[in-house]
Amino acid sequence: MVIELKVKKIGNSHGLVLPKEVTAKLNVSEGDSLFLTDGVNGGWRITAENPDFAEQMKAAESIIKRYRNTFRELAK
Repeated sequence: MVIELKVKKIGNSHGLVLPKEVTAKLNVSEGDSLFLTDGVNGGWRITAENPDFAEQMKAAESIIKRYRNTFRELAK
């Protein structure tokens, strides 16, 4: 599927208006964050998922594992 978007001037910036089909597919609504990342062949990719989330969860799991007993005591 190819959807053409027009760049529009919004104040001193530029923006894109996403059609309903796109926001429905991304499962986003007003106020949600989207992430623009490098894509293949010099392109760009828009996603509703934080590309750093997996890395952040891996770090959190490491901390939780390391301090498991401390967290258990704090939870009492």
